[in-house]
Amino acid sequence: MKVDENLIKKYSKTGPRYTSYPPATFFDENFSNFDFEKKIIQSNDENPQNISVYIHIPFCPQICHFCGCTTESGFTKPFLERYVDAVIKEITYVSKLINKNRKLTQIHWGGGTPNAISYKYIERITNKLYEVFDFSQNYEMAIECNPAHLEFRHIELLKKFGFNRISVGIQDFRDDVLNAINRKPSKHPVDDIIKKIKDEGFTGTNIDLVYGLPLQTVDSFKKTVEKAIDLNTERIVTFSYAHVPSVLPRQKILEKIGCKIKTVNLKYTSLGVSAYQVVAPAECSSNLSRFDGVRYGHRSDNSSDLENLYRESRSEGFGKEVKRRILVGTYALSAGYYDAYYLKAQKVRNLIANDFRDAFDQVDLIIGPTTPDKAFKIGEKMNDPIAMYLSDVYTVSTNLAGLPAMSIPMGFKENMPLGLQIIGNHFDEKNILKISHLYQQETDWHKREPGK
Repeated sequence: MKVDENLIKKYSKTGPRYTSYPPATFFDENFSNFDFEKKIIQSNDENPQNISVYIHIPFCPQICHFCGCTTESGFTKPFLERYVDAVIKEITYVSKLINKNRKLTQIHWGGGTPNAISYKYIERITNKLYEVFDFSQNYEMAIECNPAHLEFRHIELLKKFGFNRISVGIQDFRDDVLNAINRKPSKHPVDDIIKKIKDEGFTGTNIDLVYGLPLQTVDSFKKTVEKAIDLNTERIVTFSYAHVPSVLPRQKILEKIGCKIKTVNLKYTSLGVSAYQVVAPAECSSNLSRFDGVRYGHRSDNSSDLENLYRESRSEGFGKEVKRRILVGTYALSAGYYDAYYLKAQKVRNLIANDFRDAFDQVDLIIGPTTPDKAFKIGEKMNDPIAMYLSDVYTVSTNLAGLPAMSIPMGFKENMPLGLQIIGNHFDEKNILKISHLYQQETDWHKREPGK
């Protein structure tokens, strides 16, 4: 690749990125919808007459730590479809304000990860562009693609839809650098991807790189650029990494992701196991009474009469732990013991619920360990039920209070996993899922397997 030195000198100056025009410094809350329409109509009498369109797809399967784009992950199909409908509606709205004799010369798709959404949505939007705009004979339609989600058949579809340039977001060729920024490596060898793009007849290919990332050095990035040059694409684009955790909280973990840490006192949760081991077996005894082999549950083939059917069906259908809980629960609910055990446990349950209610007046989420120690092996504590029950000391209070919670991997001890419990207020599952997702973007514990 040969670059004209005078060209470098000419453009060696700061300026807004092409995806940010006008730049954010020119944004004004007083700029109304009427002003927007007025400016578009005025542009019909200005030169150049050509039109450029930017399509933003703000969705990513996995958000990179360095990313400064307006994007989000964890999107649902209905939400994505509503967004695509809104984009098509806006294209229709804006096109009516533009003179029909103006030519559309450039279309750029960015994100987000535009190539990670279903290609039927990409086709819908491009079809709408063809419908309402007059494309120039030499138009350029480009799309940013993450090679981790790019299949060869996708390249064929993009060509079919009318794309003629693909910008491949490599960022760095080293897997350790990509892992450090929470980015998956290319699904296929980059050389094969570039070859496929050229073979399909695309007139242009970009390679996007980012410098200043963790684990990069001047020497390593020099090798990255040299490898990009060897691929012989039309353009190589480099961006600098901006570490702005105050703006991009995903660049930190927990308090580093914008959370403020505050200690709360849950003084009655220490009684949780005792209360739970009365309430849960009592409810178990009551709820499982319907599993008699007639209306619900397993039916024994070894019964001689109705009473024997009940006995054999329940004996065969329930395991040791379930039988143990039914026995304890039936005892706690029996006459003479109800007030001493079940009623008292319910009072403790209310105290625990009030504990959490007071805590959530101060914080949005409560975070702590899932268990007192590392995970035990399957069946390890079956002969010691008390030890097994005590392992639930940090989780049973959440159940008693009727609160949503989630346990996610937070590390290993002696090659066995440790859990992090995130508890939310009533009907606040959204924040639990959000903080869990942000935590897993910053760590890779959920990708590791015990004993490895």
